[in-house]
Amino acid sequence: MRYPILLLTILLLFVVGCTSTPEKATLVIYSPHGKEMLNRFENIFEEAHPEVDVQWIDMGGQNAYDRIRTEKERPQASIWWGGSSMAFNRAAVEGLLEPYSPSWADAVTDDMHDHRHMWYGTFLTPEVIAFNSRTLPNDEDIPKDWDDLLEPQWKDRVLIRYPLASATMRTIFGAMIMRQPTVEEGYAWLAKLDMNTKTYTADPTQLYLKLAREEGDVSFWNMPDIFLQQQENEYPFGFLIPLSGTPVLTDGIALVKNGPNLDWARKFYEMATSEEAMILQANEFFRIPSRQDIDPSQLPAWIANTDIQPMSLDWERLAEEGPGWMKYWDENIKGRGADYLEEQGMPTE
Repeated sequence: MRYPILLLTILLLFVVGCTSTPEKATLVIYSPHGKEMLNRFENIFEEAHPEVDVQWIDMGGQNAYDRIRTEKERPQASIWWGGSSMAFNRAAVEGLLEPYSPSWADAVTDDMHDHRHMWYGTFLTPEVIAFNSRTLPNDEDIPKDWDDLLEPQWKDRVLIRYPLASATMRTIFGAMIMRQPTVEEGYAWLAKLDMNTKTYTADPTQLYLKLAREEGDVSFWNMPDIFLQQQENEYPFGFLIPLSGTPVLTDGIALVKNGPNLDWARKFYEMATSEEAMILQANEFFRIPSRQDIDPSQLPAWIANTDIQPMSLDWERLAEEGPGWMKYWDENIKGRGADYLEEQGMPTE
Protein backbone atom coordinates (compact mmCIF):
# COMPACT_ATOMS: atom_id res chain seq x y z
CA MET A 1 0.00 0.00 0.00
CA ARG A 2 2.89 2.30 0.55
CA TYR A 3 3.95 2.30 -3.09
CA PRO A 4 0.74 3.81 -4.56
CA ILE A 5 0.87 6.53 -1.93
CA LEU A 6 4.51 7.21 -2.76
CA LEU A 7 3.73 7.36 -6.48
CA LEU A 8 0.83 9.73 -5.82
CA THR A 9 3.09 12.01 -3.78
CA ILE A 10 5.70 12.10 -6.55
CA LEU A 11 3.00 12.82 -9.13
CA LEU A 12 1.61 15.71 -7.05
CA LEU A 13 5.07 17.20 -6.61
CA PHE A 14 5.63 16.94 -10.36
CA VAL A 15 2.33 18.68 -11.13
CA VAL A 16 3.02 21.45 -8.62
CA GLY A 17 6.49 21.93 -10.07
CA CYS A 18 5.14 22.14 -13.61
CA THR A 19 2.43 24.66 -12.68
CA SER A 20 4.52 26.96 -10.45
CA THR A 21 4.95 30.60 -11.48
CA PRO A 22 7.97 31.12 -13.76
CA GLU A 23 10.78 33.01 -12.13
CA LYS A 24 10.78 36.70 -13.06
CA ALA A 25 13.75 38.47 -14.58
CA THR A 26 15.22 40.95 -12.09
CA LEU A 27 16.15 44.43 -13.28
CA VAL A 28 18.13 46.53 -10.76
CA ILE A 29 18.38 50.31 -11.15
CA TYR A 30 20.62 52.72 -9.24
CA SER A 31 19.11 56.21 -9.20
CA PRO A 32 18.88 59.45 -7.20
CA HIS A 33 15.48 60.33 -8.69
CA GLY A 34 13.52 59.68 -5.50
CA LYS A 35 10.96 57.10 -4.48
CA GLU A 36 8.00 58.94 -6.04
CA MET A 37 9.36 58.92 -9.56
CA LEU A 38 11.08 55.54 -9.26
CA ASN A 39 7.91 53.87 -7.96
CA ARG A 40 5.91 55.36 -10.80
CA PHE A 41 8.18 54.02 -13.52
CA GLU A 42 8.63 50.68 -11.81
CA ASN A 43 4.85 50.24 -11.95
CA ILE A 44 4.57 51.41 -15.57
CA PHE A 45 7.23 48.96 -16.73
CA GLU A 46 5.99 46.00 -14.68
CA GLU A 47 2.42 46.49 -15.93
CA ALA A 48 3.70 46.30 -19.51
CA HIS A 49 6.11 43.46 -18.71
CA PRO A 50 4.81 41.37 -15.78
CA GLU A 51 7.61 38.89 -16.33
CA VAL A 52 10.10 41.46 -15.00
CA ASP A 53 10.71 42.49 -11.38
CA VAL A 54 12.08 46.04 -11.31
CA GLN A 55 14.10 46.80 -8.19
CA TRP A 56 15.49 50.29 -7.67
CA ILE A 57 17.89 51.61 -5.06
CA ASP A 58 17.56 55.33 -4.34
CA MET A 59 21.04 56.80 -3.80
CA GLY A 60 23.03 59.90 -4.65
CA GLY A 61 24.54 60.13 -8.11
CA GLN A 62 28.05 59.97 -6.69
CA ASN A 63 27.14 56.95 -4.58
CA ALA A 64 25.79 55.24 -7.69
CA TYR A 65 29.09 55.79 -9.49
CA ASP A 66 31.08 54.54 -6.48
CA ARG A 67 28.94 51.43 -6.16
CA ILE A 68 29.12 50.56 -9.87
CA ARG A 69 32.87 51.01 -9.74
CA THR A 70 33.14 48.72 -6.70
CA GLU A 71 30.97 46.10 -8.39
CA LYS A 72 32.86 46.21 -11.69
CA GLU A 73 33.84 42.54 -11.62
CA ARG A 74 30.36 41.43 -10.61
CA PRO A 75 27.73 44.05 -11.52
CA GLN A 76 24.48 44.01 -9.58
CA ALA A 77 22.67 46.81 -11.40
CA SER A 78 21.90 47.06 -15.10
CA ILE A 79 20.85 50.72 -15.29
CA TRP A 80 22.27 53.88 -13.79
CA TRP A 81 19.54 56.49 -14.09
CA GLY A 82 20.52 59.91 -12.78
CA GLY A 83 23.72 61.75 -12.00
CA SER A 84 25.96 64.44 -13.42
CA SER A 85 27.60 64.25 -16.81
CA MET A 86 30.95 64.46 -14.99
CA ALA A 87 30.29 61.24 -13.09
CA PHE A 88 29.06 59.49 -16.23
CA ASN A 89 32.14 60.64 -18.14
CA ARG A 90 34.41 59.19 -15.45
CA ALA A 91 32.50 55.92 -15.52
CA ALA A 92 32.79 55.79 -19.32
CA VAL A 93 36.56 56.35 -19.22
CA GLU A 94 36.92 53.61 -16.58
CA GLY A 95 35.03 51.08 -18.71
CA LEU A 96 32.03 50.79 -16.40
CA LEU A 97 29.32 51.48 -18.99
CA GLU A 98 27.77 49.60 -21.90
CA PRO A 99 27.37 51.54 -25.18
CA TYR A 100 23.80 52.17 -26.29
CA SER A 101 22.36 54.66 -28.75
CA PRO A 102 18.68 55.26 -27.92
CA SER A 103 16.02 55.75 -30.57
CA TRP A 104 15.96 59.49 -29.82
CA ALA A 105 19.74 60.00 -29.99
CA ASP A 106 19.45 62.71 -32.67
CA ALA A 107 17.15 64.79 -30.44
CA VAL A 108 19.89 66.00 -28.08
CA THR A 109 22.86 68.26 -28.71
CA ASP A 110 26.41 66.89 -28.94
CA ASP A 111 27.32 68.12 -25.46
CA MET A 112 24.53 66.05 -23.91
CA HIS A 113 25.88 62.59 -24.68
CA ASP A 114 29.08 60.61 -24.80
CA HIS A 115 30.60 60.43 -28.27
CA ARG A 116 30.86 56.63 -27.92
CA HIS A 117 27.21 56.45 -26.76
CA MET A 118 28.14 55.36 -23.25
CA TRP A 119 25.58 57.73 -21.70
CA TYR A 120 22.91 60.21 -22.78
CA GLY A 121 21.51 63.29 -21.08
CA THR A 122 17.88 63.10 -19.96
CA PHE A 123 17.27 66.31 -18.01
CA LEU A 124 18.70 69.76 -17.41
CA THR A 125 18.91 70.35 -13.68
CA PRO A 126 19.46 73.89 -12.32
CA GLU A 127 20.77 74.32 -8.78
CA VAL A 128 18.99 76.78 -6.51
CA ILE A 129 18.99 78.42 -3.11
CA ALA A 130 16.16 76.72 -1.23
CA PHE A 131 14.50 78.21 1.86
CA ASN A 132 11.73 77.66 4.37
CA SER A 133 8.95 80.00 3.23
CA ARG A 134 7.39 79.95 6.70
CA THR A 135 10.47 81.29 8.49
CA LEU A 136 11.42 83.56 5.58
CA PRO A 137 8.05 84.84 4.35
CA ASN A 138 9.30 88.22 3.14
CA ASP A 139 11.21 88.61 -0.09
CA GLU A 140 13.68 91.04 1.45
CA ASP A 141 14.76 88.39 3.99
CA ILE A 142 15.69 85.77 1.39
CA PRO A 143 19.34 85.49 0.27
CA LYS A 144 19.55 86.40 -3.40
CA ASP A 145 22.98 85.09 -4.31
CA TRP A 146 25.60 82.56 -3.26
CA ASP A 147 27.77 85.06 -1.37
CA ASP A 148 24.83 86.22 0.74
CA LEU A 149 25.00 82.93 2.67
CA LEU A 150 28.40 83.94 4.07
CA GLU A 151 26.96 86.90 5.96
CA PRO A 152 26.96 86.67 9.80
CA GLN A 153 23.14 86.64 10.05
CA TRP A 154 23.07 83.16 8.55
CA LYS A 155 25.19 81.52 11.24
CA ASP A 156 23.64 78.16 12.27
CA ARG A 157 20.82 78.67 9.77
CA VAL A 158 22.29 76.84 6.76
CA LEU A 159 21.64 73.15 6.07
CA ILE A 160 23.86 71.30 3.58
CA ARG A 161 23.50 67.81 2.12
CA TYR A 162 26.85 66.06 2.76
CA PRO A 163 28.56 66.70 -0.59
CA LEU A 164 30.86 63.71 -1.00
CA ALA A 165 27.89 61.40 -1.66
CA SER A 166 26.01 63.82 -3.89
CA ALA A 167 26.65 64.79 -7.52
CA THR A 168 24.47 67.86 -6.98
CA MET A 169 26.48 69.16 -4.03
CA ARG A 170 29.85 68.25 -5.58
CA THR A 171 28.86 70.39 -8.55
CA ILE A 172 27.79 73.32 -6.39
CA PHE A 173 30.90 73.19 -4.20
CA GLY A 174 33.14 72.84 -7.25
CA ALA A 175 31.41 75.78 -8.91
CA MET A 176 31.91 77.89 -5.78
CA ILE A 177 35.65 77.12 -5.88
CA MET A 178 35.91 78.02 -9.56
CA ARG A 179 34.09 81.32 -9.00
CA GLN A 180 37.10 82.52 -7.02
CA PRO A 181 40.41 83.71 -8.53
CA THR A 182 42.30 80.78 -6.98
CA VAL A 183 41.50 77.38 -5.51
CA GLU A 184 42.82 78.61 -2.13
CA GLU A 185 40.29 81.44 -2.18
CA GLY A 186 37.66 78.89 -3.11
CA TYR A 187 38.54 76.86 -0.04
CA ALA A 188 38.25 80.03 2.03
CA TRP A 189 34.75 80.57 0.61
CA LEU A 190 33.73 77.06 1.63
CA ALA A 191 35.27 77.58 5.08
CA LYS A 192 33.12 80.69 5.58
CA LEU A 193 30.08 78.72 4.49
CA ASP A 194 31.04 76.00 6.97
CA MET A 195 31.05 78.59 9.74
CA ASN A 196 27.36 79.27 9.02
CA THR A 197 26.35 75.64 8.46
CA LYS A 198 24.32 74.07 11.24
CA THR A 199 24.60 70.51 9.97
CA TYR A 200 25.51 68.35 6.98
CA THR A 201 22.69 65.88 6.38
CA ALA A 202 23.37 62.28 5.36
CA ASP A 203 20.82 62.21 2.55
CA PRO A 204 18.20 64.37 0.78
CA THR A 205 15.34 63.09 2.94
CA GLN A 206 17.03 64.37 6.09
CA LEU A 207 17.68 67.67 4.35
CA TYR A 208 14.00 68.07 3.47
CA LEU A 209 12.81 67.11 6.95
CA LYS A 210 15.20 69.44 8.77
CA LEU A 211 14.35 72.35 6.48
CA ALA A 212 10.61 71.67 6.87
CA ARG A 213 10.94 71.39 10.67
CA GLU A 214 12.68 74.78 10.79
CA GLU A 215 15.95 73.32 12.06
CA GLY A 216 17.53 75.60 9.48
CA ASP A 217 16.28 78.27 7.11
CA VAL A 218 18.21 77.89 3.87
CA SER A 219 20.05 75.34 1.77
CA PHE A 220 21.43 74.60 -1.69
CA TRP A 221 19.80 71.90 -3.78
CA ASN A 222 18.40 71.16 -7.23
CA MET A 223 15.26 72.85 -8.45
CA PRO A 224 13.19 69.77 -9.47
CA ASP A 225 13.45 68.10 -6.07
CA ILE A 226 12.54 71.28 -4.18
CA PHE A 227 9.57 71.76 -6.52
CA LEU A 228 8.51 68.15 -5.93
CA GLN A 229 8.71 68.34 -2.13
CA GLN A 230 6.77 71.58 -2.19
CA GLN A 231 3.97 70.15 -4.32
CA GLU A 232 3.81 66.48 -3.29
CA ASN A 233 4.56 66.73 0.44
CA GLU A 234 3.32 70.31 0.93
CA TYR A 235 6.56 71.31 2.59
CA PRO A 236 6.93 75.07 3.16
CA PHE A 237 9.69 75.40 0.57
CA GLY A 238 10.58 78.18 -1.78
CA PHE A 239 13.58 78.66 -4.01
CA LEU A 240 15.31 81.16 -6.20
CA ILE A 241 17.98 81.07 -8.88
CA PRO A 242 21.04 83.02 -7.67
CA LEU A 243 21.38 86.37 -9.40
CA SER A 244 24.94 85.71 -10.58
CA GLY A 245 23.92 82.46 -12.27
CA THR A 246 23.78 78.80 -11.33
CA PRO A 247 25.30 75.50 -12.43
CA VAL A 248 22.94 73.60 -14.73
CA LEU A 249 23.69 69.88 -14.65
CA THR A 250 23.14 67.52 -17.53
CA ASP A 251 21.49 64.54 -15.82
CA GLY A 252 22.26 61.23 -17.54
CA ILE A 253 21.28 57.62 -18.02
CA ALA A 254 23.44 54.62 -18.95
CA LEU A 255 23.60 50.85 -19.05
CA VAL A 256 26.05 49.15 -16.70
CA LYS A 257 28.67 47.07 -18.49
CA ASN A 258 27.97 43.34 -18.14
CA GLY A 259 24.92 44.08 -15.99
CA PRO A 260 22.27 41.35 -15.67
CA ASN A 261 19.38 41.19 -18.17
CA LEU A 262 20.63 43.95 -20.46
CA ASP A 263 17.93 43.24 -23.04
CA TRP A 264 15.30 44.19 -20.46
CA ALA A 265 17.48 47.12 -19.39
CA ARG A 266 17.41 48.52 -22.93
CA LYS A 267 13.62 48.27 -22.97
CA PHE A 268 13.39 50.12 -19.64
CA TYR A 269 15.87 52.75 -20.91
CA GLU A 270 13.66 53.40 -23.95
CA MET A 271 10.46 53.48 -21.89
CA ALA A 272 11.83 55.88 -19.26
CA THR A 273 13.23 58.27 -21.86
CA SER A 274 10.40 58.13 -24.42
CA GLU A 275 8.60 61.30 -25.44
CA GLU A 276 5.58 60.29 -23.34
CA ALA A 277 7.80 59.63 -20.32
CA MET A 278 9.61 62.95 -20.67
CA ILE A 279 6.30 64.83 -20.78
CA LEU A 280 5.09 62.95 -17.70
CA GLN A 281 8.36 63.62 -15.86
CA ALA A 282 8.13 67.33 -16.67
CA ASN A 283 4.51 67.68 -15.59
CA GLU A 284 4.53 65.44 -12.51
CA PHE A 285 8.14 65.46 -11.35
CA PHE A 286 9.35 68.92 -12.45
CA ARG A 287 12.11 67.72 -14.80
CA ILE A 288 13.36 69.79 -17.73
CA PRO A 289 13.78 67.44 -20.72
CA SER A 290 17.03 67.45 -22.65
CA ARG A 291 15.28 66.24 -25.80
CA GLN A 292 14.62 69.03 -28.27
CA ASP A 293 11.92 67.20 -30.23
CA ILE A 294 9.21 67.52 -27.59
CA ASP A 295 6.25 69.81 -28.30
CA PRO A 296 6.57 72.77 -25.89
CA SER A 297 2.79 72.93 -25.57
CA GLN A 298 2.92 69.54 -23.82
CA LEU A 299 5.30 70.84 -21.14
CA PRO A 300 4.34 72.84 -18.01
CA ALA A 301 4.37 76.62 -18.25
CA TRP A 302 6.98 77.01 -15.50
CA ILE A 303 9.69 75.64 -17.83
CA ALA A 304 9.19 78.51 -20.25
CA ASN A 305 8.57 81.06 -17.49
CA THR A 306 11.55 80.28 -15.24
CA ASP A 307 14.49 82.59 -15.90
CA ILE A 308 17.53 80.34 -15.61
CA GLN A 309 20.93 82.01 -15.93
CA PRO A 310 23.47 79.20 -16.45
CA MET A 311 26.82 79.74 -14.78
CA SER A 312 29.75 79.41 -17.14
CA LEU A 313 31.79 76.44 -15.89
CA ASP A 314 34.80 74.51 -17.08
CA TRP A 315 33.16 71.10 -16.76
CA GLU A 316 36.29 69.21 -17.79
CA ARG A 317 38.30 70.90 -15.06
CA LEU A 318 35.54 70.22 -12.55
CA ALA A 319 35.51 66.54 -13.50
CA GLU A 320 39.30 66.28 -13.29
CA GLU A 321 40.05 68.34 -10.19
CA GLY A 322 36.73 68.16 -8.34
CA PRO A 323 37.37 64.86 -6.51
CA GLY A 324 40.61 66.26 -5.07
CA TRP A 325 38.88 69.45 -3.98
CA MET A 326 36.18 67.48 -2.19
CA LYS A 327 38.72 65.25 -0.46
CA TYR A 328 40.62 68.32 0.76
CA TRP A 329 37.40 69.97 1.98
CA ASP A 330 36.36 66.83 3.84
CA GLU A 331 39.71 66.38 5.55
CA ASN A 332 40.56 70.02 6.32
CA ILE A 333 37.50 72.28 6.29
CA LYS A 334 34.32 70.39 7.20
CA GLY A 335 33.24 71.30 10.73
CA ARG A 336 36.25 73.55 11.38
CA GLY A 337 35.84 76.48 9.00
CA ALA A 338 36.96 79.18 11.44
CA ASP A 339 40.02 77.18 12.55
CA TYR A 340 40.94 76.53 8.92
CA LEU A 341 40.86 80.24 8.07
CA GLU A 342 42.99 81.11 11.10
CA GLU A 343 45.53 78.45 10.17
CA GLN A 344 45.74 79.89 6.67
CA GLY A 345 46.09 83.43 7.99
CA MET A 346 42.82 84.45 6.34
CA PRO A 347 40.13 86.70 7.81
CA THR A 348 37.00 85.01 9.12
CA GLU A 349 34.76 87.86 7.98
